[in-house]
Amino acid sequence: MTNHYQQQQQGPSHRGFASMDPDKQRDIAAQGGRAAHQSGNAHEFSSEEARQAGQKGGQEAHARGTAHEFDSRQAREAGRKGGQEAHARGAAHEFTSEEARQAGSKNHQNRQ
Repeated sequence: MTNHYQQQQQGPSHRGFASMDPDKQRDIAAQGGRAAHQSGNAHEFSSEEARQAGQKGGQEAHARGTAHEFDSRQAREAGRKGGQEAHARGAAHEFTSEEARQAGSKNHQNRQ
């Protein structure tokens, strides 16, 4: 004899968040994120926390074999887009002339 709980666990669920269309899930999650930020309850990542999270995600993706391997052209394009976005938001790092000189020197050394 099966009970009510066991009957519910057979086959895929047609109820709840997990059964929704991925676009609908994303929309609901985005609404929750916006509400959390507006109410002051959202976690604000420091740059170090974000770096660590990204590194961990990259390591996991490589371990699973699902990481995207950028070629040099794709990496340049991604960096360029990120820089443009950061400048548009006013969040870009403004290099001093000394920092720019050092970065250019490192880039030149890497190409030799």
